Amino acid sequence: MGYWEAIILALIEGLTEFLPVSSTGHMIIGSSLMGIASEDFTKIFTVCIQFGAILSVVVLYYKRFLQNLQFYYKLLVAFIPAAVFGLLLSDLIDQLLENVLVVAIMLLIVGIIFILLDKWFEKSENNTDREIKYPEALKIGFFQVIAMVPGVSRSAATIIGGLTQKLNKKQAAEFSFFLAVPTMFAASSKTLLDYFMDGNSFSREQWKVLALGNIVAFIVAIIAIKTFIGFLTKHGFKLFGYYRIILGLILIGLYLAGIDLKIG
Repeated sequence: MGYWEAIILALIEGLTEFLPVSSTGHMIIGSSLMGIASEDFTKIFTVCIQFGAILSVVVLYYKRFLQNLQFYYKLLVAFIPAAVFGLLLSDLIDQLLENVLVVAIMLLIVGIIFILLDKWFEKSENNTDREIKYPEALKIGFFQVIAMVPGVSRSAATIIGGLTQKLNKKQAAEFSFFLAVPTMFAASSKTLLDYFMDGNSFSREQWKVLALGNIVAFIVAIIAIKTFIGFLTKHGFKLFGYYRIILGLILIGLYLAGIDLKIG
C-alpha cells in the first residue's frame, strides 16, 4: 500500500465511520477498486486508522468525557453486549465479512428503514436532551450487536436504538459517537494484539503509512461529525437511506460483474 492509497482509505474511514452508511461497504469498494484488498496490510490498516477516528470524538466532545463517572458507567453498560457477543461470534462475523452479498443486502434493508425512520419517530424530535438511564443504555447496546452483521453500520444501529428510547435525533447520534469510543478501541486493540501475537510486525514504511492514515482519518472525522449533526437535525435520515440503497446496488452490480470484492 502506497501513501495515496492510504490517504484515500483514511478519507473513506473518516467520512463514513460515524455516518449511518456502513464504513465496511465503502472500504470494500475502495480497497477492491484500488487493487489492494488482497494485501495483508490492508485489513490491519483499516483497523488501525480507527484510532484516529476515535480520537476525533474525544477531542470534539472532551467536555462530556470530563463530566462525571456516571457518563463512563453508562457507556460501559452499553458496551457490554457488543463485548460479549463479539467474543462469542467473532468467527461468524469474519465469515460474514467475507460475503459481499451480505453487506449489500444489509445496506439495502437498513436503507429502506432509514427512509421511513423520520416518520416513525417524528414525535421524539420534540423531546429535549436528557440524562440517559442505565436500562436505556443497555438497550442501545443490544442494538449495537446487530451492527456486527457487516453492512448494517454501527452508527445506524445505535442511532436507531437511541430513537427507540425516545431520544431526539441529535442526542441519539451523539450517544452513538460516544459509544463508538470504547467499542472501536476494544475491537481495534484486539485485532492488533492478535496480529502481533501471531508474530507479525510493521516495517518502518508501514509505520509511516499508519501515522499518515490516522492523521487524515482524525481530521476528516471531525469535519464529518460536525457536518452530520447539523444535517441530521435539519434534514433527517431519508437521504442516508437513499444513499445506502444506491451503494448496496453498486456492490451487487460489481459483484455480478465479477470484480473481486473483499477486504483483507
